[in-house]
Amino acid sequence: MNKLLNGAAVCALTFALASQAAATEWNASVWGKRRAFTEHVEKIAELVSEKTNGEFTINVSYGGLSKNSDNLDGISIGAFEMAQFCAGYHPDKNRAITVLELPFLGVDTLKEEVAVSRAVYAHPAVAKEMAQWNARMLMTSPMPQYNLVGTGEPRDTLESFEGMRVRATGGLGKAFEAVGAVPTSVTATEAYNAMESGVVDTVAFAQHAHLSYGTINKADWWTANLNPGTVNCPVVVNIDAYDALSDAEREALDGSVDEALDYYLENYAKLLARWDEILAEKGVKKVMFTPEVLAEFKAKAADPAREAWVKDMEAQGIPGQELYDLVMTTLEKERASN
Repeated sequence: MNKLLNGAAVCALTFALASQAAATEWNASVWGKRRAFTEHVEKIAELVSEKTNGEFTINVSYGGLSKNSDNLDGISIGAFEMAQFCAGYHPDKNRAITVLELPFLGVDTLKEEVAVSRAVYAHPAVAKEMAQWNARMLMTSPMPQYNLVGTGEPRDTLESFEGMRVRATGGLGKAFEAVGAVPTSVTATEAYNAMESGVVDTVAFAQHAHLSYGTINKADWWTANLNPGTVNCPVVVNIDAYDALSDAEREALDGSVDEALDYYLENYAKLLARWDEILAEKGVKKVMFTPEVLAEFKAKAADPAREAWVKDMEAQGIPGQELYDLVMTTLEKERASN
């Protein structure tokens, strides 16, 4: 009897160990704190666990695994399996997707941002460049057009931008530079301190980030309709880790992307709906630019930036014109389908 019991115990232990070994656990590196910008990462982790009965889990870490500007490097060496990053943090490492950060692209909604990002992410030039970092595109983190918060007297003309110190990365920084401002690319987590210490006069963010990083609390005014562009922040996975997934795990991950993005869009819409109320609560003045000023800004920033970007990309062997045209045709198709 003892032998039988011992045999049963060994079998049970063996089964438990086998089950434990079969479970897949990933770490996802993001930063800041949980906010609208990370809700799709949280949602996909929830969905993947549900669909695999807890056999595939994703642990979301807010700054515990890496600095935000080092997340792509972490993916490349397999320090973690999933990460979010923003193209403007290291445009030299992700050149192809910086087409999505060109100023005044004309993207009006978060749904349009999802559409153009998906189209660009699927381009072979993007996949090839990301593969150099052992990274595979999973999904975008769609954000509305950036706008400024600032201190002191509101700046509502291009002349008032002269010498303005602005936290703006990537294409946005180039756009402000074109009208005389002085951009600095401090990371999102450093923006509040830069504003508080006077290193910058203004900060360009989407609404959720002004809330999350506290820059709205230092602001006297907000540009409601400047809308010069946005930044592009993909969520990527380590290629080796992705390839090591079982078919069921891979299906659970890929099959949850649409649902996670839908959840993100729904959640972000709630924030946008109460934005004016937030401004009023904090005593932040809303600045509106005239159509003439906006047209002048676009003329000085958009065409020169696009032409310079295309020329630079083509010189590096990246199909810049093709990528830009892809964004434009995707926008047309998206609007025609609505």
